[in-house]
Amino acid sequence: MDFVDPILSIASQIYDLVENVKANKKRCRRVCNRVKALEKLVKSIKRTPPGVEKPLRELSVTLQSAQELIRKYASANLVERILNSSNHGDEFNSVNERLNDAFQVLSGALQVEQGNMLYEVFKQTTREKEDQLDGREDDAELKTLLLDYMTDQQEKTNTMLKQFEHLKVNVEKVVEMLNKPSITSVDIRMIKPQELKYKHPKKPFMETATSEVYKGEYRGFTVAIKRYIDPVNTNLGKVQSIFNKEVDTMKRFESPNILRMFGISILGENGPNPQFFIIMEYCEKGSLRQVLDSDCRLSWIRKARMCFDAAQGLYRLHNTEEKSKVHGCINSSKFLVAEGYTVKLGGFELAKTETSLKKVKKSTNDDAIRSLCYYSPERLNNINHPYSKECEMYSFGIVLWEVATRKKPFEGFSDEEIYRKALEEKCKEPLPDDCPPELGQLINECRDFDSFQRPSAGVLVDRLRSVVAQLEDQ
Repeated sequence: MDFVDPILSIASQIYDLVENVKANKKRCRRVCNRVKALEKLVKSIKRTPPGVEKPLRELSVTLQSAQELIRKYASANLVERILNSSNHGDEFNSVNERLNDAFQVLSGALQVEQGNMLYEVFKQTTREKEDQLDGREDDAELKTLLLDYMTDQQEKTNTMLKQFEHLKVNVEKVVEMLNKPSITSVDIRMIKPQELKYKHPKKPFMETATSEVYKGEYRGFTVAIKRYIDPVNTNLGKVQSIFNKEVDTMKRFESPNILRMFGISILGENGPNPQFFIIMEYCEKGSLRQVLDSDCRLSWIRKARMCFDAAQGLYRLHNTEEKSKVHGCINSSKFLVAEGYTVKLGGFELAKTETSLKKVKKSTNDDAIRSLCYYSPERLNNINHPYSKECEMYSFGIVLWEVATRKKPFEGFSDEEIYRKALEEKCKEPLPDDCPPELGQLINECRDFDSFQRPSAGVLVDRLRSVVAQLEDQ
């Protein structure tokens, strides 16, 4: 019962904070209501039933994360923090998912009846309607707040024109984003070729042995259009059947931090040589690895936000289905970076559809060495060890290390040397001396030799949110 009192204490602090929020008031109060429902559940615990201690521990971390989020909208520098943030509402979805996770686990362990009023608070259909309504009202109020703030600042900054222009651009980007329809509101479907617009002249910005990728536009969104060269499968019915089966799966992975798939398109489907295209979200900065290899400046706040984005993508994947769902090939090239340095998880979307079209490429020995850098110790010790979320968290820890250092893992080492260092010597490549301690601790926990000590994706998201908030306050 050591966790109950701290949980009740944090809940009380959240209630006090909510009274002082200046923006996203509806969303903050909705979080508050769900925390109150969880508080009632926690207070009902007379003794600790089996399996409840860990959920209580995780709930405590989640409430701390929720507290940091609400504190953001009650802070004196509220507008500056909004302008420097890239999610504006998506962060509430993440917190609400974590609160829902906690309720499901605790209510199940405590055998709370589904007819209980607490269940209504977390009922999916109810939550979705409430969150959509809250979002519309908060966004309208937020647009007014931002535009009023911009006007006020313009009057005061006649002697600071350069700084004001930067501020104006940021405000306009936020307002444009609030007015723009959500990317997840567009259905994943078969797309007619005439619905696609290409950037002219038509030159691919990326080429592989099996495809060319072009920049274009679809329904107002900038997209990447992958065209398959000499596809293996020209059976239209089979390709469409595979795609239709994958659509339902992809809908369950919709998240601002997972690369969005819009669908497939077939040009000349009635002709002898149809051409196949996959249309996906365009990320202008390329892969995470490309960004880290570039000469762009990345502050520690920027790096922490990128780590947080990537963790949210992984969390969405890990918690989408009842059965264990993993990516299977996490590395820094599987994450893509969009405008504003927003990081998105990619590399698994419409995988079956793509496999049915492209020729199999044999992996080289260099590929094997690169992938070995991400192998968890338990898989290095036994290649037949079942691949799990814990294994994937180790791989993700290596990616976080890459963000912190901008280096490549075990660069210059042979596979035998990687094996010896990671498995026999339990080596963790060092972090920079100026790495924020809280961020460094999380990266090391993800890379822990003992899989039991590695955090879950949900806990990692909670703690990274707190790290970002702390760095923003400095």
